[in-house]
Amino acid sequence: MKLTRRDFLKLSAYTGVAIVSSGLQGCSSDDDEAGDNPEIFRFDHGVASGDPWSDSVIIWTRVTPSGAGDVKVMWEVATDEAFTNLVNQDEASFGAHRDYTVKIEVQELTAGTVYYYRFTAGTGANKVVSPVGMTKTLPTGRVSQVKMGVFSCANYPAGYFNVYAEAAKRNDLDVVLHLGDYLYEYAREYNGSPAYASEDAAALGREVMPEGEIIQLADYRTRYAQYRTDEDLQALHGKVPFIVVWDDHEIANDAYINGAENHDSTTEGDFETRKQAAVQAFFEWLPLRPLQPDAEGKIYRQFEFGELVNLWMLDTRLIGRDKPLAYADYINPNTGEMDVTAFTDDVSSDQRTILGTEQRNWLVQSLSQSGATWQVLGQQVLMTRMLLPAITLTPDPLNPTLSLAEYGVIATAALTYQALLGQGVPDTDADLKAAGMSDEQIAIIRDPIQMAYLQSPKIPYNLDAWDGYAYDREVVLGAALGAGKNLITLAGDTHNAWSGTLTDAQGSPAGTEFAVASVSSPGLEDYLQIPDAAAARQQEAAFPALVDDLNYTNLRERGYMVVTFTPSTAEAEWVFIDTVKSKNYQVEASLSHKVVVSV
Repeated sequence: MKLTRRDFLKLSAYTGVAIVSSGLQGCSSDDDEAGDNPEIFRFDHGVASGDPWSDSVIIWTRVTPSGAGDVKVMWEVATDEAFTNLVNQDEASFGAHRDYTVKIEVQELTAGTVYYYRFTAGTGANKVVSPVGMTKTLPTGRVSQVKMGVFSCANYPAGYFNVYAEAAKRNDLDVVLHLGDYLYEYAREYNGSPAYASEDAAALGREVMPEGEIIQLADYRTRYAQYRTDEDLQALHGKVPFIVVWDDHEIANDAYINGAENHDSTTEGDFETRKQAAVQAFFEWLPLRPLQPDAEGKIYRQFEFGELVNLWMLDTRLIGRDKPLAYADYINPNTGEMDVTAFTDDVSSDQRTILGTEQRNWLVQSLSQSGATWQVLGQQVLMTRMLLPAITLTPDPLNPTLSLAEYGVIATAALTYQALLGQGVPDTDADLKAAGMSDEQIAIIRDPIQMAYLQSPKIPYNLDAWDGYAYDREVVLGAALGAGKNLITLAGDTHNAWSGTLTDAQGSPAGTEFAVASVSSPGLEDYLQIPDAAAARQQEAAFPALVDDLNYTNLRERGYMVVTFTPSTAEAEWVFIDTVKSKNYQVEASLSHKVVVSV
């Protein structure tokens, strides 16, 4: 899209973003004539870049003034770290109305090229220069490889951002995808008890600011400012361009288009007001592109990595998501029985959406028309069918409820038994034991009550994910199948690592999903009370017996994911660390796992 200077100024005034072309030229903002502020400035929050295209990129910083006036900031972009070969040098004024954040779209760049950038504020003895950032434009044409770092769920009080630190050591990432929960909205404590994942915050020196739950614009700005003082996050931002979307915690837990589980309008005011405050702070503090005035708040967008990868970043949270269903609404309080018919009708209704009609139509049309080798969806929540036995999820007056761990033990025993029979092992206790079954497993498969548990119907365990919005999933998978596309979905949200096969309602494979563990938020190991690594490995081995479409999981460690695309393969590698409770950490090399998908 080519814009006139008048368009630039109009869009800049609306979004608080300066848009400049390459070349050494004058200011592109109406604030050109603002004078230098003689105060002393700082760049406390580092630098960042994001939303790269083949010919442009966003660069970002925040200048911290000692007063309240506007600040004139100059930026430089060069092809070398010494800034001897400048391709852009410009300046504009920025102020409190956008929290002193500086966001520039630098245009007319060269595809597939590394650039360096920096910012300067003040003059003379008060002149201060930001750290130098590095960014990269997207390639065009035939591309041999694209490598993406994938992250999600960074909880400041839960622990150190060692995952960011480890990724920042790499020199091979083309982009970073952050799939949401860049920050969390919670207070330090509720009713005298530490808030979610905050038990060690005081000891680690990571108590959140402000102390209360963030609701107003000033609150969200303060929380972003605290997160962006983290040196490990700054290091990764300064090295690789980010492509970001929000999930729920940038607003409030389990958010949807007009509400959230963690919002009480009687005490916290109008949700729409809170949402708009959260959206404004998100756009101020993260290096994503400004949008047209009639599209404010829309973060779904598309990126092309030449002929190799077409990437769609989706909004499964705010733009159209209906309120998630709740099992409790379908259970008779007197009998404990579930109204399966009503639930099935609602969860599969074409009137329920996670994307919204506009976004869904945009995705289906552009997905069908794409000619890239790989079609990739970067989005927040699991699309894989994560169906678990109902007996582990809902009250059953006729049978004792089983934990997932207990069910997994039974299922593993049954699968082992069937495998041995298929190998020709005689069906006697002695022969089964000789073939490797334990006494406990043999006792399980001989117990008709425990075997009956395996007949429990499977239902979605997380109605906040795509499992709660079956119609939209069928439409998207149907479009990929119908057009013969190589579909990969990337997900976060759960705090644990997963890989699964994407299947439609008829069981036809439509693609593969890679889901990343969290940066610091605790996952299922906390919910399931998994005591140690050995127990985690046992439950991970049993999980594919619980979930038909699941191929891999890690239930305990924090980490990130690297997804590498070539003309013939898509490879996901999960990288895990051993702790977020100390700055002294180790990479868990033995837990590194790869999944390769071929065209």
